[in-house]
Amino acid sequence: MPELPEVETTRRGIAPLLEGRLLTWAILREQRLRHAVPENLAERVAGARILSVGRRAKYLLIRHDRGGLLLHLGMSGTVRVLPVGYPAAKHDHVDLLLEGGELLRYNDPRRFGLILPTNSDPDDHPLLRDLGPEPFDPVLTGEALHQMARKRKSPLKVFLMDQKILVGVGNIYASEALFRARLDPRRLACEVSRPAWMRLLTAVREVLDEAITAGGTTLKDFRDPDGKPGYFGLHLQVYGRADEPCLSCKRPLHQLRLGGRATYYCSHCQR
Repeated sequence: MPELPEVETTRRGIAPLLEGRLLTWAILREQRLRHAVPENLAERVAGARILSVGRRAKYLLIRHDRGGLLLHLGMSGTVRVLPVGYPAAKHDHVDLLLEGGELLRYNDPRRFGLILPTNSDPDDHPLLRDLGPEPFDPVLTGEALHQMARKRKSPLKVFLMDQKILVGVGNIYASEALFRARLDPRRLACEVSRPAWMRLLTAVREVLDEAITAGGTTLKDFRDPDGKPGYFGLHLQVYGRADEPCLSCKRPLHQLRLGGRATYYCSHCQR
């Protein structure tokens, strides 16, 4: 957390407030994030005009006329646009000051996120080079996933969450998509048929699209740029519902760990 829908919700919230505006300075209160924030962050962004705010996988890409900023929310990060002078809280680590008397504030209690300036398009950053395609990329097909999985003996859910295969499908949405596609998360990826991969890709896209529309999922920390939680948690069919009745067959749902992550499924409906 946050996963792709939460990051996309954040992008949509801040993009209209940032695009076209001038960065005037930066205030760095804590540089010890997942990657250390450069001490000269202010000098590197001052005077740059923001061109666009994009997303790649779970990264926010703030492009400006001198390069860009790569921003990751980690496990608990949030960003908000606030007035300059708004009191800083304990975990408000970075402020990016904007012309017009506002700032973009980065808050991250666990400090697993990052803010890294780049001298070129952030799409070219080494952290993004080996990532797989986006779930909504029109060139991505069930056939392509089937071919990538042919020799992979990892469990299906672990394969689905591999960011080198397909980006942005985190733990919550992998469990939900597998349930919709009626596929057992323990099955080996290489044993899944071509039609099943087509069905699963459709389910992934549906789940992510619905989650984005609902503003993401808030379990503990996530808030959108307006401070509101995501409401897709109200629509979760299996995630976090161990021992509760399956919505389809009414048998108890199960929980296990795959790839070190909690996995929820129905042993009757998912094969």
